[in-house]
Amino acid sequence: MSTAILLTLYYALLIMIFCVTPAGVLWLCRKYTILGKIGPIMILYAIGIVIGNIPINPEDIFGVPAEKMVNGEPISILASFKEMFSSALVPLAIPMMLFGCTFNRNELSLQIRLLISGVISVCLATVGGYLLFGKGLHNGAEIGGMIAGKCTGGTLNMAAIQQMLQMDKETYIMLNTYDMIICFVYFVFLFSVGIKMFRHLYRQGKSTMTEEERAEIQREIEESKRNPYEDIFSPQGLREIGKTLLATVIILVISAGVAIALSPKGWFSVVFILMLTTLGIAGTFFKRIRNLTRSYDIGMYLIYIFSMVIASMADLSRLQLAEGINQFAFIAFAIFVSLAIHALLCRLFKVDADSMVISSVAFINSPPFVPMVSAFMHNKKTLVTGLSIGLIGYAIGNYLGFIMAELLAKL
Repeated sequence: MSTAILLTLYYALLIMIFCVTPAGVLWLCRKYTILGKIGPIMILYAIGIVIGNIPINPEDIFGVPAEKMVNGEPISILASFKEMFSSALVPLAIPMMLFGCTFNRNELSLQIRLLISGVISVCLATVGGYLLFGKGLHNGAEIGGMIAGKCTGGTLNMAAIQQMLQMDKETYIMLNTYDMIICFVYFVFLFSVGIKMFRHLYRQGKSTMTEEERAEIQREIEESKRNPYEDIFSPQGLREIGKTLLATVIILVISAGVAIALSPKGWFSVVFILMLTTLGIAGTFFKRIRNLTRSYDIGMYLIYIFSMVIASMADLSRLQLAEGINQFAFIAFAIFVSLAIHALLCRLFKVDADSMVISSVAFINSPPFVPMVSAFMHNKKTLVTGLSIGLIGYAIGNYLGFIMAELLAKL
């Protein structure tokens, strides 16, 4: 068998491992509570790092050059392959995860106030964190952009901004790891004293729910725990996958065409990602696209694969302890100071405490965490508010992250 065929089979096996492993991790997370608390992304990072540090390369196996020359620099063939594979995943995921966005018009005034407060608080906290901890970091402005995008929409936005700004994989992985640790502390604070404290400061009493409202929130929580992929290969699921892929490919082609035609030199990734975001949002105004109920979960699965692939590319020997401490402090400052500023602004904007808390959760941790917090607060009204504002965060996070990176670079 020729070397080319063997090499092709090797990469095909690698792709299969990357694509199948998240399914196994998701099953384990549903089966074992402790793994569910750790979360699939953290576990996939760990698996990816292990895979990436196994001393196997195409040269050892097939007797082919381990490196090729790109722009006069030696690049590992395996790293080049992983780079191409991972670079395709996030652009596919962005429109898919935006297709299901629906924006509630019944609470437009409240959502506008929460959005203004949330964006201002993230911007101020990111600038403060950059001046205190980020200015001396390598690529500190880009790190600030990733943090701003993450604090507005979650993991999807951080992954998109990482590709948009061409950030190194080690920084992305460590920021995500720090973010998970800090967000755990964030939830401990809210559930222990934070919600009670904000209600006291806002002079708001404890909310109560009827049994019907409690049951509705419980259904949302159970739905969030449901395996969204259990019938993905049914005839209906396959049809929806096909429709989702078709709509996504059309958006990808248009976005790439616009980026090639209009972007200045070196700006292709920026224009491409922002076009994907814009067209993904535009797609939500078409009923056929909005009704693709599995599109979000398909896109999220691509982010799981991306997390594993990008972790396998990380060279942990390049990590610097001093930078890691400042990165940790930067993202911790951004999350908790943005919460404090958001709370102050919402009080000035006459927003109730529970809406403030749920919007902070939606911005910083993304919509899937909203039902859990809504149930804890015994306030069903916050459910729709949190889900709606979280979807808006998904939509604007890429724009805000890029703008913040550009502004921070000028400070």
